[in-house]
Amino acid sequence: MMSRYVLIVDDSRLSRMISRQYITNLHSDWKIDEAGTGEEAIELASVDHPWLILLDVNMPGIGGIETAARIRKTHPETYIVLLTANVQHSIQAAAEELGLGFLSKPLKEPQLHELLNSLETP
Repeated sequence: MMSRYVLIVDDSRLSRMISRQYITNLHSDWKIDEAGTGEEAIELASVDHPWLILLDVNMPGIGGIETAARIRKTHPETYIVLLTANVQHSIQAAAEELGLGFLSKPLKEPQLHELLNSLETP
């Protein structure tokens, strides 16, 4: 199986650590970067072109939806999955328009493994 590059974006350091551990448990060879802000995520994505971005919705500065929209313009092939505790209709509509996936917070390992397996299966 090919090695992948994943970017985890969340203003919570603990949430990033948990997501990283869940991915590493399944794919120890994958490259994983972390960003604490949308601005940082946009910068990292422009340099390293992640295969998958796990993106928190509510962050200070540029929020998850706006971050996803900006990254989507330059990297339409990148899988972007929103992590959110409450999926409001407006967020869901914006996410669908951008072609984003959803995972609920708090993130559970089986959910993340199911997502990764579904993205890896053509």
